[in-house]
Amino acid sequence: MKLINRLRLWWQERTGEEETPFDGDSPTFMASLVFHVMLLLALCFIPMPDKNNQVQLIITTPLAEKDEPELELPEEFYFNELPAVEVGANSVSGTEMALSEAPIISEISVVPNPNEVEVESDFSTIEINNMFVEATGLNFNSNLAVKGAAGQGTTGAAGAIDRLTHEILLSLEERKTLVVWVFDQSPSMIKQREEVVERFDKVYRELGVIEAAENPAFKKHADKPLLTSIVCFGDKVSLLTEKPTDNLAEIKEAIASIPPDMTGVERIFSAIYMSADKYKEFRIPSGPKKEPERNVMIIAFTDEAGEDQEQGLDSTVNICRRYEMPVYVVGVPAPFGQKQTMVKWVDPDPKFDQTPGWGAVDQGPESFLPERIKLNFAGSKEEDDPIDSGFGPFALTRLCYETGGIFFTVHPNRNVNREVNRREVEPYSAHIKYFFDPEVMRKYRPDYVSADEYLRRVGQNKARQVLVEAARASALTPMENPTYRFVKRSEAEFANALSDAQKAAAKLEPKVEQLYQHLAQGEADRLNETNLRWQAGYDLAIGRVLAVKVRTEAYNAMLAQAKTGLKFKDEKNNTWVLEPADNISVGSQYEKLAQKSKMYLERVVNDHPGTPWALLAKRELENPIGWEWKEEFTNISPPGQGGGNGNAPPPANDARMMLPKGPPKRPVPKL
Repeated sequence: MKLINRLRLWWQERTGEEETPFDGDSPTFMASLVFHVMLLLALCFIPMPDKNNQVQLIITTPLAEKDEPELELPEEFYFNELPAVEVGANSVSGTEMALSEAPIISEISVVPNPNEVEVESDFSTIEINNMFVEATGLNFNSNLAVKGAAGQGTTGAAGAIDRLTHEILLSLEERKTLVVWVFDQSPSMIKQREEVVERFDKVYRELGVIEAAENPAFKKHADKPLLTSIVCFGDKVSLLTEKPTDNLAEIKEAIASIPPDMTGVERIFSAIYMSADKYKEFRIPSGPKKEPERNVMIIAFTDEAGEDQEQGLDSTVNICRRYEMPVYVVGVPAPFGQKQTMVKWVDPDPKFDQTPGWGAVDQGPESFLPERIKLNFAGSKEEDDPIDSGFGPFALTRLCYETGGIFFTVHPNRNVNREVNRREVEPYSAHIKYFFDPEVMRKYRPDYVSADEYLRRVGQNKARQVLVEAARASALTPMENPTYRFVKRSEAEFANALSDAQKAAAKLEPKVEQLYQHLAQGEADRLNETNLRWQAGYDLAIGRVLAVKVRTEAYNAMLAQAKTGLKFKDEKNNTWVLEPADNISVGSQYEKLAQKSKMYLERVVNDHPGTPWALLAKRELENPIGWEWKEEFTNISPPGQGGGNGNAPPPANDARMMLPKGPPKRPVPKL
């Protein structure tokens, strides 16, 4: 301040003016200006470090430590203890069923981080199989697109083999090839193995003709371009060709010698895993060009989902992807939302009775977890005959999908234009009542992903989450059949019968109500769902549950109404029958719920035509949702004795009983 005062005084003495430049804020401004100018000048003299143009890239890849279950191996198979190197494409098409195309191949498989899905319900805990890993496709060779076909429908194995011949040629265009044929030893596969042996002549003859014509696929390979190995499996796995061969007679003899396995156990994943491990040396780069010696293709034939999928799917997918071995499976269609089908069995030995029998076989489901609710009440009663899901069993189809192979769904009675009657079913085939167009079903492909990734996707939308939980709960809680017919012998007996029927309905109502309330939690998120499969699944589920809810509660209300008194119009009648009807006469609240159910079901029919969901929704809509009482007469007098005239029954026909019996009948084996 003294300096400022001196400057003011100096200015006034020199100029004679009272006001000076040092009045007000001017001194502060000048001091700040001088300070910053000096600071800038000082910075100009500070030396700058030399710029380093070298870019250092450090990639840190954490290794996933995961224990894989060990498989029992025959003595002739040996395993490499080195850790697997995961390979894969960095994208998967989510809208196509048949192909998973990826124009860019990544050295590291892109695996989303799994998020836990918390189940907030009183339903039973969903047990998840932690055997699956995420994969995103496989580049088999430079001549094949990155692909994995989830379902190629055909009526027989011969059609699948024709396509496989083309796949073999594509492989040969790149390098010499080994084809490993893996056969199911089940008794139900006897006929298909015979078809394959007959077709082998044509396959190898075609390949021989092509070779003789100097096709480039063969001409570029000097020594044995195509080799074959035969493996069979049941409860155990057997290698039938000591060394890979190109001798057709030896190949056919090996297949013809496959013995049937009567245990009913099919370890297909063990067979494929051990085939891949047995011939992995063909896929190890060697020589001056550091290339594999051969391509290896694994082609399996089976009619089941496989007992060892829980232990073997993960490791089998990994080893086949590691050594770039595509897996092709000629299998069966999975029943929609079901695990088992009934297979028609005819004894292959003509010395025994040829009357068809039926045996249960695991051929599904098509998805990782159930996505279809199961109900059993009145018009919503489930049918015993399964319908086609449009895809193969989940684990086997995922194996093909992730290794770049194809899953062929083979059924001799495939017909997308009409219902297939049980009498039409060919021997050793399952009864599938309805089939669907593969072109339509492509848009409804299940999620062929790991368990963690599946749950992550389910957790993205509340409608998906409650659908999966409800599907599990409905399967664990089968519904009970109600009583519809009430004979009125007396007022007291009639009232007791109505009360007993109400008790059964009272047990059913909370189960249905719980299903509905749980599904209702997803209604808001359903508006944000874009995946067609999940859209159809949720709408069908809540629409059917609403229909059952109305039927159950209206049924109970009709019984209560009958207790207040029902009078026969015809005095001769003595029976009241509760029949389905379009009208609801016991409460407006049921009418509103019925309209809501109809809205969901009609949306399924209109938005998803030609699918299993639309078929079930249409069937539900065709059944009336209300009830009405009908009266009729029931003869309650005791039946007559003997032949109806009070005498003893006529004697048995001894001559007929002495007729020769037919051939002996053997029980249906475990298929």
